[in-house]
Amino acid sequence: MSGNRPLVSIIVPSYNQGRFIRRTLESILSQDYRPLEVIVIDGASTDETVSILQEFSSHPELQWVSEPDRGVVEAVNKGFARARGEIGGIQSSDDFYLPGAIRAGVEALQADPALAFVFGDVAKVDAEGRELSRTQLAPFSLERVLAMDNCWIPQPSTFFRMERARALGGWREEVPYAADTDLWLRMALDAPARKLDRLLAQRSMHEAQRDTQGARIARDYGRMLEDLMPRLDASGRGRLARAGKLLMTARYDPPRGEWARVALRWRTLCACPKLARRYPLPSLVPGGNALRSALSHGARRLGLR
Repeated sequence: MSGNRPLVSIIVPSYNQGRFIRRTLESILSQDYRPLEVIVIDGASTDETVSILQEFSSHPELQWVSEPDRGVVEAVNKGFARARGEIGGIQSSDDFYLPGAIRAGVEALQADPALAFVFGDVAKVDAEGRELSRTQLAPFSLERVLAMDNCWIPQPSTFFRMERARALGGWREEVPYAADTDLWLRMALDAPARKLDRLLAQRSMHEAQRDTQGARIARDYGRMLEDLMPRLDASGRGRLARAGKLLMTARYDPPRGEWARVALRWRTLCACPKLARRYPLPSLVPGGNALRSALSHGARRLGLR
């Protein structure tokens, strides 16, 4: 603590992201909030990462290690073990904070001691840093997250109470491609969270990022929900969670073939009928969307619309 200002620990798991990590570290160290510590856990990168980290070695707020590990989950948990802060963030070595992000996160958490975590909007950028799009996420609710209703919790823009994360064991090895969401949901089942109406971070979109591993993301998201299902059922959210598992499959690992995709939509509706508004009737019939498009095109040619 510095006066009444809590120490913030930013954990940066890293592996072969040398073309991005300098900008990542600069985006953290240039923040207008102190006290701050930055913990880089590198998995023995073979590119220029280590030489860049060596350039930062004299910075008193940054510590780093480069050694073989089992992947990002172990790296993040090593960071938890080293962190001394009251408030934490986990920033990927190819993502970046925007100015004022850490201060905004800390102020929101200090304003409401009940909150487990807060998060904000993110901008997607390409490998050269050019902005592609921005999120405008809905206010947080666990129901919205489970229903994938314009509400998800971006790791690059999330700040959390370190004590709660440690009490839950940090990231779980069983769900490596959904480990961040898994921790956020376990925290949200115990305490409230809040979405800040502010753009806090940039998220890089490039060929080597984990988001390209759709089948693994869908698999681990499903495992996560199955593990949480007893608590979700007890809180009345089980049906929505089962539908959410199918929604994630449809997004990240959709089945091939129109009949299979329609069947997946029906399974989703059976799991949670209140999601019916999401599916226009033609989308629930094989070939329905194509027929609707053909009829609409024909009507325009005939001047009927």
